[in-house]
Amino acid sequence: MRLRSKPVLCNYYVTYRCNAKCSFCDIWEKPSPYITLEDVAQNLRDLKKLGVQVIDFTGGEPLLHRQIDQMLGMAHDMGFITTLTTNGMLYPKLAERLKGKVDMLHFSLDSAHKDEHDAGRGVACYDFVMESIEVAKQLGERPDILFTVFRHNLDQLEEIYRTITQPNNLMLIINPAFEYNDVAVGEQLTEEELDFLTAFGKRKGVYLNEGFVQLRRDGGNKVADPVCKAASTTLVISPENELVLPCYHLGTKSFPIQGNLRALYLSDEVEELKQLEGRLPACEGCTINCYMQPSFAVEINKYFWKALPSTLKYNLSKGTWKRLI
Repeated sequence: MRLRSKPVLCNYYVTYRCNAKCSFCDIWEKPSPYITLEDVAQNLRDLKKLGVQVIDFTGGEPLLHRQIDQMLGMAHDMGFITTLTTNGMLYPKLAERLKGKVDMLHFSLDSAHKDEHDAGRGVACYDFVMESIEVAKQLGERPDILFTVFRHNLDQLEEIYRTITQPNNLMLIINPAFEYNDVAVGEQLTEEELDFLTAFGKRKGVYLNEGFVQLRRDGGNKVADPVCKAASTTLVISPENELVLPCYHLGTKSFPIQGNLRALYLSDEVEELKQLEGRLPACEGCTINCYMQPSFAVEINKYFWKALPSTLKYNLSKGTWKRLI
């Protein structure tokens, strides 16, 4: 049963440029412009009309955009829940300008050890994450630590929890790595390792969407009976101001927005592509978290019930649950 027909989320790519070179991501390899403030203002108005509730300003590294604070402020003032994930390298410099504008601020950290984290990110950014935590706390912000988990760093969860997130009263978000296009993440987590994540996710101050774990146990999305609702729950906007369907990672078509996002999203041509969500050949076995999370929230099935406790736990901790009802 479908609970919501309107889209929930906009993944707004402010640029594909990045100051890191993560081994599990290919976005930083793309040449890219920056979105304009004028386009953002118009698109936010249309996103509000479409019923979108959450704007995730993403990239690349979103803090590379010199007007990111104005975009976040605009979205926040319009009543959107705002989210942003950063490697931390620019946060200390921009923290004052960002204060109070990001509802869900995530600092990426994949190891408790500087050398290991920096090697995976392709740049020395561990120290910036540590500094960002201190700066954010001084400003009264409540950031989260986003831990992208692979088999090789699974053993780091305990140390990060014990030495970084709990002492600083931060939420530890467990983000299981996923493959897409030609980007491989190495060996998939075993059943035993998924059991470990499930148990770890029940701890105080830890967020793990159990729907992600169940989907991996089931072998990912099935095109014959798709759980993915990427195109109908999420709008993806590129730095070129295009609507990308059905999702960024598997996007088969891009439509120039040209100042009329609402009409474009509701057009017959776009509607036809929405009907293919989760049904394209490349969708078989997909476990891309950023599209599964909203997908689990709009249709009652086993993934909805798996995801619900952790989703409530996180939104209660952030005080955003009332705005999502």
